[in-house]
Parts: sequence; structure tokens; C-alpha cells
Amino acid sequence: MTAPHCDALVFFGATGDLAYKQVFPALQAMIKHGHFDLPIIGVARSGWNLDQFRDRARDSLQKHGGLDADAFAKLSARLQYVSGDYQDDATYEQLRRALGSAARPLHYLAIPPGMFESVIHGLAKSGCVRDARVVVEKPFGRDLASAQLLNRTLHKSFAEDAIFRIDHYLGKEAVENLLYFRFANTILEPVWCRDHVASVQITMAEQMGVQGRGAFYEEVGAIRDVVQNHMLQVLALLAMEPPTDGGPDAIRDEKLRVLSAMRPLAPTEVVRGQFRGYLGEDGVSPSSQVETFAALRLYIDNARWEGVPFYIRAGKQLPVTCTEVMVELKPPSRAIFDADDSGRANYFRFRLSPDVLISIGARTKVPGESMVGSATELIAHHSPGDEMTPYERLLGDALRGDAALFTRGDTVEAAWRVVDPVLGNAVPVTSYEPDTWGPAAAELLMADGDQWHNPALKVASP
Repeated sequence: MTAPHCDALVFFGATGDLAYKQVFPALQAMIKHGHFDLPIIGVARSGWNLDQFRDRARDSLQKHGGLDADAFAKLSARLQYVSGDYQDDATYEQLRRALGSAARPLHYLAIPPGMFESVIHGLAKSGCVRDARVVVEKPFGRDLASAQLLNRTLHKSFAEDAIFRIDHYLGKEAVENLLYFRFANTILEPVWCRDHVASVQITMAEQMGVQGRGAFYEEVGAIRDVVQNHMLQVLALLAMEPPTDGGPDAIRDEKLRVLSAMRPLAPTEVVRGQFRGYLGEDGVSPSSQVETFAALRLYIDNARWEGVPFYIRAGKQLPVTCTEVMVELKPPSRAIFDADDSGRANYFRFRLSPDVLISIGARTKVPGESMVGSATELIAHHSPGDEMTPYERLLGDALRGDAALFTRGDTVEAAWRVVDPVLGNAVPVTSYEPDTWGPAAAELLMADGDQWHNPALKVASP
């Protein structure tokens, strides 16, 4: 059954950084593409008026994505503004009046999780949760216990199917392409198991440091920032069983099953690193033990993947900015040709950023009399960019009630169970030099015969 479309968008934290950099550009793009024609009510504690709020939207678009005069005029005409404290009942009474005849609003909480309870209580008391949906931003907790508490808070007023936990990474074209390629083609399924896959690697590398956000990074670190959410979600897409259909719950059910089968990490399976110079960043404690790099090895205890190592690596101040998946296949059972060759076996390579690339590694014969081969990479798909931004896609999905690209509460908790044992200082931090691939200790995580694949920014690498 098709879910009803929302008839108004309310976003809390409307004067904040997220709205400025992401929400306004997404709304203008949706209007420009003919995908949005609803009232927009911004709610914030700033004592602004509507004209100031419209000026903020204009400034946002001039700095992030470009101002489209026609689309902005339509956006501006739809804007309303409610100013008030999130703990004051009067704020929600103003919101109720602003909603007018709207009966199915989407409430977007672009605010810190610590404010969720006050806002949800205010919405419920004012009658604004009836037939409504709510979008919440990550982080979905700091550990398993806080994630469970957050879910209980949300469930006081919203059913699970009305809660949309937004992770912008799942809205990227490349991540959707990974899911599509995996299940729309028959070439993968026969080899996508422990009988043929030797190992799987996911690397999320960033050349930049913390970019003046030291105080924020002190609260999260690499494992909380990208591993528990982005990278485990990508791993789930790679490793899950085929869903019964393309519906949201079928896909999310299979993600839950594979996350639940992941063995919780042990300290011996994790390396934490901190780039040299991090301690000098503004907002960073001189004795900080927060990781800017994490590498880990994990296993999935099910029939398909038993014994196959999955390697995850994420870090800042690395040689390139690139996210890439490498699925290494086992060599042929008998080496008929190239018996002494030590080159890379067959593989599938999925680049998720900065461009979208799907390629297959193979060996082809070198011209001449001898039966000698060389490594070749066959490019199945290459795209330079994404026409739709993640926030445009995800906001549109939430308004339609399509939850496929959003994280379900039980899946959030399953992911925290994997990383919970190694949070904090369970694993010591080792320093590494900027523009390297992290601490040397990361090499020790590799099983016999495995080695890290370091992404290089070129279309193909022989």
C-alpha cells in the first residue's frame, strides 16, 4: 500500500549550520525539479522575523549550490518562521497555528540529540504528532545504551514506520548503485560467498584533517563518526542476502540479519591512530586519545561468509580522498598458466567517491608465443558525478514515506553491538604521519596473504 504524502515540512534548527549547508539547497533543488510544493515552517530559538529567515535562506543558496531566481522565489513564498524556546509550550502552540489545515506534517529535527526529548514532548502535547513523521539526524546515540534510550524516546510519540533516521551517506548515488548492481545482475551471486571470496576491504580515506572542528571531533572520533554508521551500512549492502523484494522493509530486514551475524569486535581486531599535529588543533585536548584513524577486521558468522575477513579502514590526513570497496576473489584451484605469477587475483572494485566506478580485475594473455598473462581491469560502469544530492533524495523519500534508504532502530542497535566493545580507550592510540596510510600496526590486522589496497585517483589501475 502506498504511504500518504506529507502535506507540510517543519524543520527544527532552521537557523543552524545543517539547514544552511544542506536543507535550503536541497529544498531549492526539489522545487526546481518540480518535486516539492508544500509549506515550509522553520523553527528555531533565534529571535528572528520572517524577512531575516528568508535572508538566511538566500545567503545559504548563494554560498552552497547557487541561487536559482525562479526556484528561490517559490521557496521564499513557502517559508514561514516560528521563533521560540524548545521547552516552551507557546512555541508549539505557534507551530500548530502555522500548520493550519496541514494534517500530515514531516518534522525534521536538525538539532542535537539532547534536545529530541523536549521537542518530541512539545509536539505531542500540542497535537502535532498525529499522522506525522519525524526525521532525525545522526549520531543515533554514542554507544548501544544511548542508542536504545534514543529509540525509546522516539517511540513514545512515533511508531517505528514514522521514524526516518537520516544518514546522508545512504542517499549517495554510488551507494544506491552498489545495491542495484549487487542484486540486478546474475554474474555476482555464484561467486559471492566464502567459497570464492578471499577477503573484502572498505576504505574511506580523507586528505583533510578536522578543518577547525576539533571540539566536535573530540566527541566522536573515527569509529563513531563513520565506521559504526556509514561503513557498516555499506558492508551490510555488500554482504546481505537477497531481499524478497525491493520494498523498504525487505531490504532493511536483510541488513538487520547480516549486522546481527557480525561478530562483536575484540580489541585485538582494531587499530586506532591519531595523525601527528591533531593535538595542536583548536578545541583538542593536549592529552587527547581520540582516534582520527581506525582499521578493523571483522567476521560474519553465517553460512555465506563464515571465515572470510572483512577489513574496514577510515582516516583523516591520508594520501587521497576516496572511498573504495575491494572484493578479492580466491585464485583458481589449479594454476594452469602463470604458475609462478604473484600478481593480484580476480577482484571486483567499487569506488563510491569522488566518482562512481565499478570494475572487474582479470588476467589476459600478453601477445606472443608464451602463455603468459598480465593484470587487466575491465570497467563495467564509470560516472563522474551525482545529479541529485543526498539530502534532496532523502527528504523527498521521507515526504513520500519511502524508508528504504533510512536506518531502522533495530539496525542501529545491531551496528552499535558490533563496535561497542572497542569504544573509548579499549584500544590504545598510535600516532601516524600525515599523508601516510595510518599506523604501521594496521598491517598486522591482515590475515595471511592479505594486504591493504590503497586507492589511487585514476579510472583504472592495471
